[in-house]
Amino acid sequence: MPPILAHGALGPYDELIFLGVAVAFLGMMGISWLRSQQIEDAEFDPRQSDGEHFELE
Repeated sequence: MPPILAHGALGPYDELIFLGVAVAFLGMMGISWLRSQQIEDAEFDPRQSDGEHFELE
């Protein structure tokens, strides 16, 4: 298997490690994006206060 993305002392396995890290990173970014979309979709009422936040004038 010719080296395409990475090369090193692990031989063909460093390609798999590199691709595995890339897949894990993209997966975490996807999960983060989905969670941020769910937070934006949730209704936010600025009049409700939990005591830690206050309305700016």
